[in-house]
Amino acid sequence: MAHNINHNSKTCKDAFFSVKEKAWHGLGTIIADYPTSAEAIKHAGLDFTVEKRPLFTVNGENYEIFKDPETDEYMNAFEPNILVPKYYTTMRTDTDEVLGVVGKEYHVVQNVDAFSFFDSIVGGKDGILYETAGALGNGERIFITAKLPEYIKVGKSDLIEQFLFLTTSHDGFGSITASFTPIRVCCQNTLNAAMKNQTGAVKIRHTANAHERLKQAHQLLGITNQLSGEMEELFNHWSKVKITDRQVKKLVQMALAPNKETLDNLKKGRQDEFSSVFNNMVENVLEYSATSPTQQLDTTKGTLFGTYNSVTGYFQNVRNFKNDEAKFNSIMSGNALGKAQATFDLCNDFARIGVNALN
Repeated sequence: MAHNINHNSKTCKDAFFSVKEKAWHGLGTIIADYPTSAEAIKHAGLDFTVEKRPLFTVNGENYEIFKDPETDEYMNAFEPNILVPKYYTTMRTDTDEVLGVVGKEYHVVQNVDAFSFFDSIVGGKDGILYETAGALGNGERIFITAKLPEYIKVGKSDLIEQFLFLTTSHDGFGSITASFTPIRVCCQNTLNAAMKNQTGAVKIRHTANAHERLKQAHQLLGITNQLSGEMEELFNHWSKVKITDRQVKKLVQMALAPNKETLDNLKKGRQDEFSSVFNNMVENVLEYSATSPTQQLDTTKGTLFGTYNSVTGYFQNVRNFKNDEAKFNSIMSGNALGKAQATFDLCNDFARIGVNALN
């Protein structure tokens, strides 16, 4: 099951919801209006709690496995009778499914607490707007995307929506992570970028003070406000910086270069040294830049802002991925994010020092 969306066998529902847009892989629930956090939890099938319970093993001498003829499942012939010290299981209380094995310092953060964290960032009924939420696997990992009410505006009408993305787990792997994710409205390009060493994310460990740290994590709102202000100023500046087709190609080549050897060949003008895979990727980015209607606006056509969008737009709208999950992971934390960041840094340098940034 490539989508990995949790399916609750008791309720026969998929743990995912989306507002207006088609749900992931056609699964889950599509709703017409933005829900409250309480409604979102139910729509997404996240209205379950998780408990940390003692972990037991069996006595090797009395251990036997048999196959239940009615359910065709393997079962233990004897009850577990040896306590495993310092380790616990995390379990869903609605289905009794084991989600993970954790240490004694691990603290469960319930799904409702993750939504409460988002509610407290903005506050008020007109604050945060829940777009999607869901659970993966047996429910060990959950995710939430929520839209902030204000836009980043480039030029007169090129709008960028501001999203917050949160993911947490119940299996002992990974921190609670909440991040700022701006998305350009007209083409749904994810414009992630690190500015002034600010990553746009907060990470919170599953320790005993995780609840308190969630309450104090309003620093994410400060990060969001700072980044959105900086991005608006920067992107508006980029939209006024002109760049030639030749310079666009050189910048894109440098941003997409897979290794230092390719970069060195670029600087020496050895175009014949490049692989066909690399050349094809560059040409696809340039084709998107030249033909996409979203690249023909006053803010993007022949501008530095358009160059940045040509790379993010390629990964968002052109590049083929194995599945939606692979695409999401690449754009949010993988190769696509790395290439977008490299493009962002080169554009920033070009805006400051001009063509010397490409030498």
